[in-house]
Parts: sequence; structure tokens; C-alpha cells
Amino acid sequence: MRLCELKEKDVINVCCGKKIGCVVDIEFDKKSCHVTALIVSQGVHFFNLFCNDEVVIPWCCIKQIGPDVILVELPG
Repeated sequence: MRLCELKEKDVINVCCGKKIGCVVDIEFDKKSCHVTALIVSQGVHFFNLFCNDEVVIPWCCIKQIGPDVILVELPG
């Protein structure tokens, strides 16, 4: 899966059912080339001028990547 495909998906927290935001970037381990986290924007992006907080979601918290959404488990 490509980053551009991930950016089209909403990120939903299964603990509370709320939308966290949309994927804006990924973190990966340079040695193993594995994705370690998704970086999700909680705000509105308009050519990167208006962007609010970003949340780093560790890969272990990602439960499922579906055709339209990414389900994550973030307690609290």
C-alpha cells in the first residue's frame, strides 16, 4: 500500500468511536524498512497553511486497515 492510498482514509479510534483525523505521513525504521507509526492530523489541511495538532499512532495500536478507514485502539 502506498502513502497516497493511506492519506485517503479516515482514522477512527475503536475505543470511543471518534474520528481522529487523516494520515499525513508515516514513520519507519531505516534499518528494517518497516513502518513504525502513522502521523495523523487532527485539523483541516489547506495547502499546509491551516493544520492543527498531529498525533503519532504507533503501529502496534493499528487494528485494521480497511478500504475506507483505518481502525486504531487508543485508550483514554
